[in-house]
Amino acid sequence: MSAVPTPYPPAAMAKTLSVAPMLDWTDRHCRYVLRQICPSCTLYTEMIHTSALVLGRQPERYLAFTAAEQPLILQLGGDDPEAMAKAAALARAYGYAGLNLNVGCPSPRVQRGNFGACLMHTPGLVREISDALASSGLPVSVKHRLGLDRQEDYAELADFVAKVAAGSCRHFVVHARNAWLRGLSPAANRAIPPLRWDWVARLKEDFPHLRIELNGGLDTVAKVMAQWPRVDGVMIGRAAYHQPFFLAELERAIGRRQKLARREEVFAAILTYAEDWGAALPAPRLTRHLHGFFYGQPGAHAWRQFLGTARQDQSAALFFRENRAHLAAFGLSAR
Repeated sequence: MSAVPTPYPPAAMAKTLSVAPMLDWTDRHCRYVLRQICPSCTLYTEMIHTSALVLGRQPERYLAFTAAEQPLILQLGGDDPEAMAKAAALARAYGYAGLNLNVGCPSPRVQRGNFGACLMHTPGLVREISDALASSGLPVSVKHRLGLDRQEDYAELADFVAKVAAGSCRHFVVHARNAWLRGLSPAANRAIPPLRWDWVARLKEDFPHLRIELNGGLDTVAKVMAQWPRVDGVMIGRAAYHQPFFLAELERAIGRRQKLARREEVFAAILTYAEDWGAALPAPRLTRHLHGFFYGQPGAHAWRQFLGTARQDQSAALFFRENRAHLAAFGLSAR
């Protein structure tokens, strides 16, 4: 398949603050919550395998989102360029702002499907897949690791990027750790392989024409601000989920807001969202994304205990209405 230029308007080339795609976490309800806290960040879906979209009977189940989530990037997993092109066409029809190819997940299940991090073995195939995604006309990015297993040579990383960039992809999101395909669980793969932020900054120096975004281990404002001048953007992972108001602190640090988001205002928007969904949104599907709402604040443990009382047989809106007194104790209102 011939290379199709990826369209990046000048405004899109500004430095980006984004939230990583996280399987089982960044569903549409989580993304709505994060959007209320961080209006300027780019959001990503969970990874979706192309077969779920191309062969499944209900693509709406995976692709539906609200306008409030934009800019929203669809992350795809798979190794079939033809299926990728079909999935990309669906993404364009649904109005996604861009597409991202997962070349970073090290889980055994993903390896058995020959996608995720193991695709770093075949940069030619990654290039072919990214070209297939770009045939949709949407901006395309590749999210990958520094290398596989015990690779310790920066030149191998640079060679991977160069080979993929020979096609249409101009945007690389780099998780600054290796992926160990054997001997480590996915959770351990996010902690044990050493971080090498300098390698990602070096990529930007060596490939100034490419968009290089840094991911991995960025869990304080100081860490982010130290790397911010060296790359084209930063992607925050689990820190954004466990302590979501960290995103507001980052927005203030990079000059995108003057005051931190107020929890009362954010919760008011979440409550309206729950009411709009009504009975179609069981309470635990929303409350599970709110456990970090009071992270680092007095009463955080009591808040998590309160959320743990949500039942599957009640809607999120009903749960909040029935617990006005509990909410008031945290300075929140159920109207």
